[in-house]
Amino acid sequence: MMKTAVWTAPESIVIEERSVPEPGTGEVRLRVEAVGICGSELEGYLGHNSLRVPPLVMGHEASGVVEAVGPGAGRYSVGQRAVINPLLFCGSCRSCLSGLTQLCAKRQIIGIHRPGAFAEYVVVPESAIVPISDGLSAERASLAEPLACSLRAARRAMERHPFSAVAVLGAGGIGILSAMVARILGASDVLVADTNEERLTMVRGLGFNLTANPKTESLEDAVRRHFAEKGIDVVIDAAGFQPTRESALRSVNPGGTFMNIGLGIDETRLPINHLVRSEIAILGSFCYTARDFADAVDLLEQGKITEEGWTEICRLEDADRAFKMLVGGKVSSGKITMKLNEKGGLA
Repeated sequence: MMKTAVWTAPESIVIEERSVPEPGTGEVRLRVEAVGICGSELEGYLGHNSLRVPPLVMGHEASGVVEAVGPGAGRYSVGQRAVINPLLFCGSCRSCLSGLTQLCAKRQIIGIHRPGAFAEYVVVPESAIVPISDGLSAERASLAEPLACSLRAARRAMERHPFSAVAVLGAGGIGILSAMVARILGASDVLVADTNEERLTMVRGLGFNLTANPKTESLEDAVRRHFAEKGIDVVIDAAGFQPTRESALRSVNPGGTFMNIGLGIDETRLPINHLVRSEIAILGSFCYTARDFADAVDLLEQGKITEEGWTEICRLEDADRAFKMLVGGKVSSGKITMKLNEKGGLA
């Protein structure tokens, strides 16, 4: 038997004992070492995400060890450490044949369409695991999936503005990772905005000294104060709400790029005439390609991006409490990661 954290209803996760799953044809079973809590899972937890239907074992940002191999799966042996690439695609639809596997017409995501890694063991297709070295910590490895998302967004946003200043809206996991990638890609400066002052203090501790709190200063005023006439050519919205989207368009330079990766709300009113007259490019970024995921793992293996200074740890048994703290705005760190062998708990 194994422990699982099962989302049973809005705002309710319970710990259940379930049978250890057996890998089928082409599948492997991983013993989960660490799994992150994603912002999209918070929406699911609240019942705001139609894709997630209870009862469900969520969890798609996971690292672990191959523990069993099913028939026809022989690429990796028992004992291989790996991370999960949870995006499953058909390989034959128009998007897949165009190389846009993240837009597959039949895409499925581990932790949404099939049981995820909020459990001691998880079964996944062998094609969904990416090997990692024994020297990479489980906690750091579990950042591969959100880092791949952030890497793709930042890389595409900066494609036309390779050395410009960048503003990142939201200091959660995706926002922090987007800021880190922008810095690696050569951004001249990175401004991070968030309404949580404790998070901004944390961000400054990571070396992002330009910050703004929209509760006390508009993004437009902060951009003028920090960058004067130079302004910013790239805004990455990792929150996705009416105020962030509108202020992003008002703050980016004419000819600049506004990248949307945050999924806070769906329908949004935007100043379209301003966008037209300023020739601002609006982009959206969802998930990643296999290349993005591999690049993310490389950055983690090389230690160019780490979990140090902005994450915290909890146990699987603390799952419901962790979610309640996150949706209640009581977490000042950028991310909570569950470690399956953790003996302590949340502070």
